[in-house]
Amino acid sequence: MTDFRKLFEPIQIGNVQLRNRIVMPAMGTLLASDTGAVTDRLIDYHAERSRGLVGLNITEVACVDSPLGKTIVNQLRIDHDSYVPGLNHLAQTVHAYGGKIAVQLHHAGRQTSLAVTGGLQPVSASDVAYYDKYGIPPGAWVSQPRPLTVEEIGRLVEKFAESAERAKRAQMDAVELHGAHGYLIGQFLSPYTNKRTDAYGGSLERRMRFALEIVQRVREKVGARFPVIFRISADEMIPEGLKLDEAKTICRNLEEVGVDAINVSAAIYESEHWCEQPMATPRGCLTHLSAGIKEAVGIPVIAVGRINDPTLAERILQEEKADMVAMGRALLADPELPRKAREGRLDDIRRCTACNTGCIYRVGWQGLSVSCQVNPGVGREKEFRVVPVDGPRRILVIGGGPGGMEAALIASLRGHKVVLYEKNSELGGQVLLAIKPPHKDELRSILEYFPAQLNKLGVRLELGKEANDRVIESEKPDAVILAAGATPLVPEIRGADGDNVMTAWDVLAGRKKPEGKTVIVGGGEVGCETAEFVAESGLRVTVAEMLDYVAVDVEPLTRWLLLERLRKLGVSLMTDARTSEITRDGINVLGNRRGNEHVEAHTVVLALGSKASNQLLEPLRKKVNELYAIGDCVEPRNILEAIREGSEAGRVV
Repeated sequence: MTDFRKLFEPIQIGNVQLRNRIVMPAMGTLLASDTGAVTDRLIDYHAERSRGLVGLNITEVACVDSPLGKTIVNQLRIDHDSYVPGLNHLAQTVHAYGGKIAVQLHHAGRQTSLAVTGGLQPVSASDVAYYDKYGIPPGAWVSQPRPLTVEEIGRLVEKFAESAERAKRAQMDAVELHGAHGYLIGQFLSPYTNKRTDAYGGSLERRMRFALEIVQRVREKVGARFPVIFRISADEMIPEGLKLDEAKTICRNLEEVGVDAINVSAAIYESEHWCEQPMATPRGCLTHLSAGIKEAVGIPVIAVGRINDPTLAERILQEEKADMVAMGRALLADPELPRKAREGRLDDIRRCTACNTGCIYRVGWQGLSVSCQVNPGVGREKEFRVVPVDGPRRILVIGGGPGGMEAALIASLRGHKVVLYEKNSELGGQVLLAIKPPHKDELRSILEYFPAQLNKLGVRLELGKEANDRVIESEKPDAVILAAGATPLVPEIRGADGDNVMTAWDVLAGRKKPEGKTVIVGGGEVGCETAEFVAESGLRVTVAEMLDYVAVDVEPLTRWLLLERLRKLGVSLMTDARTSEITRDGINVLGNRRGNEHVEAHTVVLALGSKASNQLLEPLRKKVNELYAIGDCVEPRNILEAIREGSEAGRVV
């Protein structure tokens, strides 16, 4: 489908008309300053999406009451007049590109930590602490919140309203009240977190009182026509949580007191994989919720949840499951997605793979500013602009994995004459293996996007050919980018060369097939994904990992789903189990707690990491004047790092 009539149809929210129905929802970036002020990087980030024809940008969470209301240390703030000029600059920049922008008003409630609040005890509707089932080690508790007093509730209602008035003064086009994902407003709405017995708890009517009072006071502050959006988790995805039937009633009441649009999401921190869905979840997985809310209200409804494709977005609108679509991570991956869709250039869209590594994990767990697996320019928009070269040069790229393809792409976009040598018969490198385990199909978009772009740009692809001395002499490159990747690591363990031993790469590539009981040596991402791949064929599988936890290198939300699937498949996970010897009938393991143990197996699969393929590095240093080594041939890491380094190399050659 290339006819996106509904997607690019204007729509009205309150007194504001949007140029299309594409929304960039609030996403954490850590691009605000240490004091919570708007920065140039945050402005560039939003400007890039507005330039790409997004209809409505919504800022990340803006704190209405610091420090107790913060969920991250350098969170955007709107709780003081000093933040208005920066927000105004942001709004004016988005307006310059024809877009509209809303600021999301937020209070963390219980979903914060003492490190963020400066040692102050978090507050909530009740004293229900949240449980982090996704962390490593799993089961880490955050400090116990205290219930807000009625007087404090009244003061917070006023703080939300004052913040909304600041947003209006900053010439923002709307505000969004964050009542989703288990933050403070949602904590009052939910029977799971609201155990109060006063006027703000118990029945649904009393649980929604806080939210309704905020909307009513906001309306008094900003007037009848300034747009107010409300974000709600229409299903908190836990047994005791808010469900769709109650959410419908809440949304009808919100509409009655003046809300202009409903942004329908799902889940809280205890069910966070439904907030920020990994690639194992289906695309458009929450549209049944937006459809349910749309049945209950007469105001516009926004759908969200793994909508990374404009064709899917159009179908959601055509089927009347929503009036607008939020494409969050999809717009991190490609800020030009709306423009490319409108122009029918679907092959040119860099697709979000829902890997969660550069966005959710990097921001939420590592405390680093936002990035993206397939778009390293996120949060570095000016730095990563493609600048044409004064004069083209001959660039040789060795290796056709994601890093090499990105390097060739960027160098070609800048005007260089690029040739890429790949010793295998097809491009993709380790991505060709990464797509083999279950639930990894989204990575295929990498294999589709890069070859198509390289062919369009006229990059000469020499597949099935190794870059040797003769190639260097014949190509006469001005610069070489080495992206030779890595090879499986085979440890010096007695028996590792046995007939019953193979690598995970052999298994995923289909070169070898496990038989009978299978033990995977190594419980990282590759080992666990290979275990699932093998177990789905019907074999009994054991994973032996020397650390105390398996899959520690996997993004936490993805990890939790992976471990759940392994459990259902009956895969045995052995930790504290260092393999000391491989025998004809299994492996011998040693552990600090378990001692010596023999694990029976017909097949042993090695998944102990990889080693850099850097044998060309030193010879090339002697043959070429300008050499750049990137990706796994420097140090084995991941797709994000490979593409980032490829992009950087393509910009400096």
